[in-house]
Amino acid sequence: MSRLEQIFEQLEEKPSGKKCLGMEGLVKEGAETLKEDFPEEIKDAAIIGAAQRVEHYEMAGYGTVRAFAELLGENEQVSLLQQTLEEEKEADQKLTELPGEINAQAAEGQGQGQAHAATGARENRSMASKSKRVA
Repeated sequence: MSRLEQIFEQLEEKPSGKKCLGMEGLVKEGAETLKEDFPEEIKDAAIIGAAQRVEHYEMAGYGTVRAFAELLGENEQVSLLQQTLEEEKEADQKLTELPGEINAQAAEGQGQGQAHAATGARENRSMASKSKRVA
């Protein structure tokens, strides 16, 4: 935020904007994930995915603005925007590395859930078969 304020100051412009509906949607989606009744490992993986979507959205915005600044020959602003873009990329990279173990746990939890579902389905078929024989 301080870099953006610095850029506006350098350009002698007043910062303004409107609500970003795309970002609002991503944040809302992430908040809904927190309310879901998933096993913790699956919820962690889903939250990481939601955070990465936010990072990617931010990177797209900063990359676009940096490209415009470049076209306008605003080299100092390009440098400031590039610094912010690099920070966003670093955050995304950390989020990419983080889920190694979490996703493995989520997959294991999901696999167990599928195994329970398959066992339940077999039991239901078995009971149905017995019911037909009794009838």
